[in-house]
Amino acid sequence: MANQKQSEPSFLTQALTQTGRRKTSIATVNLVRGKGEFFINGISAVEYMQHKADLLFTMQEPLHFLNLTKDFTITVKVKGGGLVGQVNAIKLAVARALCEFDASYRSSLKLKGFLTRDPRCKERKKYGLKKARKAPQFSKR
Repeated sequence: MANQKQSEPSFLTQALTQTGRRKTSIATVNLVRGKGEFFINGISAVEYMQHKADLLFTMQEPLHFLNLTKDFTITVKVKGGGLVGQVNAIKLAVARALCEFDASYRSSLKLKGFLTRDPRCKERKKYGLKKARKAPQFSKR
């Protein structure tokens, strides 16, 4: 019995999946123990984010904050919206997955604001106006 290999906890062998949303973007993140690789829709994150360092850093901010950048391989499926909305959706999903991985991370991530979903969305267009709030030009005569 003593020579048998102990089974690893399930969270180390299987992927943790979480979802994040921002504006019209939806990101599904799979978090697995690995080498620190980051893939988005089958492409490396650097290529997908067009080599924009600020977007790459924002997306990995929860990992940098906890010093876990080299501990996990992250695979993301993202759709909808633009690059910035997608980045913020990925950031929220990564933070949620890290909380699922280890509950002790929750308090520090929550203090930093990584677990708060940004509710701002595009305001709907109203009738009689050109956009949500832009009125047609007023002519006095």
